[in-house]
Amino acid sequence: MKITNGNLLVFTGIMHSLFGVLPFAFGKQFSGFMNTFFFKISNGLSEFPLLNGKMNYENFSAFWFFYFGLLLIPMGVLVQFLEKNNIQVPKKFAISYLVVVLVGVYMIPFSGMTIFMLPHAIYMVATKK
Repeated sequence: MKITNGNLLVFTGIMHSLFGVLPFAFGKQFSGFMNTFFFKISNGLSEFPLLNGKMNYENFSAFWFFYFGLLLIPMGVLVQFLEKNNIQVPKKFAISYLVVVLVGVYMIPFSGMTIFMLPHAIYMVATKK
């Protein structure tokens, strides 16, 4: 299999989503989500700190970890389609991707965003005309 930008995004999305459900990562939280048929994974605004609520950060992290992985997969499939048909991925797309990654790197410096996604985003921008 040829390593392309699209393949890297799909792979990252799959690994991110799998990590969100595996027992050694967020499996406990994901199991709790399944118990409510994914309908109520938090108490919503009642957890909001501004309203004197106490947020369940583990559930919050588990949800966003899994959800972001799912969002990366169709984005990667789109990029795969463009690359397979020799259509240039727009530079604006690559820059937008880099901005999203930079926000993630700023917010969580020692993470997969920094180790895996930042070099990929920089590569995507650097190779666009």
